[in-house]
Amino acid sequence: MELKAILEAALFVSAKPLSVAELAALFDEHERPESKALRTALAELAEDFRERPVELIEVATGYRFQVRAAYSPWVSRLFEEKPGRYSKAFLETLAIIAYRQPVTRGEIEDIRGVAVSSNIVRSLQERDWVQVVGHKEVPGRPALFATTRQFLDYFTLRSLEDLPPLQTFIEQLAAPMEGDLFTPDASAIHHDQSAPAETENPDSNATPE
Repeated sequence: MELKAILEAALFVSAKPLSVAELAALFDEHERPESKALRTALAELAEDFRERPVELIEVATGYRFQVRAAYSPWVSRLFEEKPGRYSKAFLETLAIIAYRQPVTRGEIEDIRGVAVSSNIVRSLQERDWVQVVGHKEVPGRPALFATTRQFLDYFTLRSLEDLPPLQTFIEQLAAPMEGDLFTPDASAIHHDQSAPAETENPDSNATPE
């Protein structure tokens, strides 16, 4: 059976991006293709879908099929979930972490000029967009926050080097299903389109709007 067809079938049914190593593991050892052959087949497959409403892309954790951004307004109507609504505080906190990482909560507060809500930090961690990557060697050893590979996947980025200018990033976050800079993770269309509208009050227990 043609290698390209096997990869296409596997990527279509997978709920997450698949790395070259994971795709290679689909084959018995005696028939396992080399990484170069896999990448060549993936490139050919991407070219096959170049004029299709579905595209094959590479993100931080591997390859996946997803609907092109131009079609998301129609495809999203198949699902009950509403597009994410992000507060200014949520957007600014995520942007600071993405562009200044690793960064402490205190440093985020210094940049923004206001306290960071615990709800915001918790929400970013629950979405698996942000994680603690260490502690700064200063009194109190505050946690250092950085983005995750899942953050890159969601925003269709292969690495942090693919991040757009800061203001563009914030504008796209404010309207995540519009435009074509980012195409959110295909799985997000099914189950991950809500984000809390956070409060500036660090002690608030308010629920998302």
